[in-house]
Amino acid sequence: MKSQWRFAITVALLAATAIFLQARGRTETLPDHEPLASLPYQLGPWAGTDVPMQQDVLAILGPGDFLQRFYENTSASQPYIDFFLAYFPSQRAGDAIHSPKHCLPGAGWLPTESSRISISFPGRAPFEVNRYVIAKGDERQLVLYWYWAHDRALASEYWAKFYLVADSIRLNRSDGSLVRVITPLPRDETIEAAQQRLLSFAGNVVPQLDRYIPQ
Repeated sequence: MKSQWRFAITVALLAATAIFLQARGRTETLPDHEPLASLPYQLGPWAGTDVPMQQDVLAILGPGDFLQRFYENTSASQPYIDFFLAYFPSQRAGDAIHSPKHCLPGAGWLPTESSRISISFPGRAPFEVNRYVIAKGDERQLVLYWYWAHDRALASEYWAKFYLVADSIRLNRSDGSLVRVITPLPRDETIEAAQQRLLSFAGNVVPQLDRYIPQ
């Protein structure tokens, strides 16, 4: 309980400092980045097809750069990957990253299982991601998502907000991103098999992210 209070007090103090600095008129640093639409359509064995995003969804997300694609494995017969990447160049005006755990229920998908897993890729330290099994009627899907900013991957929405404030003070930047991958989960498939499919795809896309999400 004490650690939770310390965390809350620290966040409050950092938030107050960030507001103070913003009130002084500091011009925020907005780093250049390659547009998400230029992400390769071919990632290893995975071939992508753009999914148009509805205007009402874009209006909810606010100013930013967004990409949604379906990727299919051209070398194996298996369910597709729904890949979503969102980059917000600034979150100072309240255009914060929307957590999938809040958005998915709005689309009719309800979580039936939730946990966190640690994943790792060559050249990068292991990091935690959120893992959800979601259901709508008889359909099931497996979801992995995490927050990505300044070469830092986080599963916790609260720690992501903490670093948002800290980096706003330290770096004069409030940019950040969300990485989300989803795949259908047939009844005859285990969660572990679907997870391996998502990790196989993620292993091809994560090394690309530094080009599109500024460090």
